[in-house]
Amino acid sequence: MFNKILIANRGEIACRVIKTAHRLGIRCVAVYSEADANARHVAMADEAFLLGPAPTSESYLRADKIIEIARNTGAQAIHPGYGFLSENTDFAKACEDNGIAFIGPPASAIAAMGSKSAAKAIMQDAGVPLVPGYHGADQSPALLKQEAEKCGFPLLLKAVAGGGGKGMRVVESMAEFDEALTSACREAKNAFGNPDMLIEKYLTQPRHVEIQVFCDQAGNGVYLAERDCSVQRRHQKVIEEAPAPGLSDETRRAMGEAAVRAAQAIDYVGAGTVEFLYDVDGSFYFMEMNTRLQVEHPVTEMITGQDLVEWQLRVAAGQPLPLAQDEIRIDGHAFEARIYAEDPDHDFLPATGTLRYLRTPSENRHVRVDTGVIEGDEVSVYYDPMIAKLIVWDDNRERALSRIAQALEEYRIAGLKTNVRFLRNLALAEPFRAADLDTGFIEKHRSLLFPQSKLDRDYCLVMAAAFFLESGREGRINEADPWSPFGRQNAWRLNSRYARPLQLAVGDEIHDLRVLDLDNGYEISVGDASYRVRAGLADDALELTINGHRLTVHGHLDGDDLTLFDQGEQFACRLHRETFGESDHQGDASLSAPMNGAVVAVLVSAGQQVARGETLVIMEAMKMEHSIKAPVNGVVSEVFFAEGELVSEGAELVALESTVEEAS
Repeated sequence: MFNKILIANRGEIACRVIKTAHRLGIRCVAVYSEADANARHVAMADEAFLLGPAPTSESYLRADKIIEIARNTGAQAIHPGYGFLSENTDFAKACEDNGIAFIGPPASAIAAMGSKSAAKAIMQDAGVPLVPGYHGADQSPALLKQEAEKCGFPLLLKAVAGGGGKGMRVVESMAEFDEALTSACREAKNAFGNPDMLIEKYLTQPRHVEIQVFCDQAGNGVYLAERDCSVQRRHQKVIEEAPAPGLSDETRRAMGEAAVRAAQAIDYVGAGTVEFLYDVDGSFYFMEMNTRLQVEHPVTEMITGQDLVEWQLRVAAGQPLPLAQDEIRIDGHAFEARIYAEDPDHDFLPATGTLRYLRTPSENRHVRVDTGVIEGDEVSVYYDPMIAKLIVWDDNRERALSRIAQALEEYRIAGLKTNVRFLRNLALAEPFRAADLDTGFIEKHRSLLFPQSKLDRDYCLVMAAAFFLESGREGRINEADPWSPFGRQNAWRLNSRYARPLQLAVGDEIHDLRVLDLDNGYEISVGDASYRVRAGLADDALELTINGHRLTVHGHLDGDDLTLFDQGEQFACRLHRETFGESDHQGDASLSAPMNGAVVAVLVSAGQQVARGETLVIMEAMKMEHSIKAPVNGVVSEVFFAEGELVSEGAELVALESTVEEAS
């Protein structure tokens, strides 16, 4: 076994690898960018080295520098995690050439699966079922259009390199093909350095079922059950589970054996995942093979009781697989929810900001949190916006679903937008609980997953007022004489009771409340309703009795801004203070940057006429493209940013004047 390894990654997966390595007595070397100088993985490692500035091309993709650090520190092996250099053939080969073990498959296996088109040819020879489509070398647009006609619509354009939904487009008709091809090629080139595409028939109700495979250096291979990753947005997974519900033992075995054949066909070594599309008729088709550890590997660990990172380390050190196929057991059911900094209500746009408040559910045999951040960390524009992975296990699927819903209610974050509420809605949605799954699940059930808030506004205002009042209790009583009415900041009047005003702002609305101090609490009025309130604040927990109703809510106060967490939802407000002289005027939001990011394409110029719905600017953030489209017919009067420039959320990108016809 190794004595020292280098982890060529960051965030959650770097922390995950360090945890297992330390348990095995292996010292760990971390690498970091300037943006990650104070990151959790840096603090956990035994030593850490700066790679360079924040952009990945100058830090985590610097293969030469990473190998130099490994050599200088005496690291015997490099664990690449996932993303970055994990599926880079040249990096794996450079490790081999420098006598450093690559904790992953040989470079030849990565190369074989690195091109989705080449992988399909290999799978065809290995007898693995394939989706109809085109995966040839000729990439001329004219030929691709011909193949698209043959394939039929809807179809899927997919980058031959990489993964994670990048360079992928669903095309519904030939009228959309040219723009979709251009966009997918550009995104693929930016993400992977390769614009080549393959075409697949787009199955309308498929499930995404993947098999975890493992091979050792002697050629032995096993599969460790399967995962269902059907619920996705932008072709990226949102929640995963293992085992896949409703899969027969016969199908599981057939899929597992096909996955092992796929791995052995390329002399695979280490952890890999063979992904299949599972159709409503029970048939399955090879989609791709990821030659690395998957983000969702913890659900497999939870149902098998195995540590897959330990398996990786042992296999890379030349040891045999820890278990044979007939020794692998499945117990119970597990879910993983990916907690992201993003805005589900606005097409899951990535979010940035500081984790000003972070509370997670308690970890135990049922609940696990894999994360690379702590309270106070920043989620930046440079890296994937995943905050954590919440993993739960229980005896069966129904109980595991209840576990994850409860754990999500206990996951509280303030300071930026997250998908926590959306994930809880998903876990509670009846079609999901009934395992009515396919890759179009989110679009099909939007009304269930994006419901109106169930919180009562006036009740929340009362709770917020109590939080503000209790958080300001220190200093309100005269220390010299706590019984003196002159020490009370309640506009005390002789022989009268005075209800002082309190204004709370929710969005753009100002709400007038009245607060009367009582001997054992408050009387808080909102509109015509009055509420008798007793309250006590301990850390972030506010214990309340409102008109005889006892409850506890949690909150985070940041200056005058308060976020309350109740019943799995958030209520945000601020203490209103009158200000004057500031304008609330803003430009057309549809022509403003929806998030921090970079301009990758400007498709118009000043004076150009455009039609409603036409793409004007394309931005990229967290490796995903977002198109800014014209809200009306009009003329571009000014373009404020050029390609390659960084922009902040809310910055106006283009000035557009409506045409007379549209305005009238």
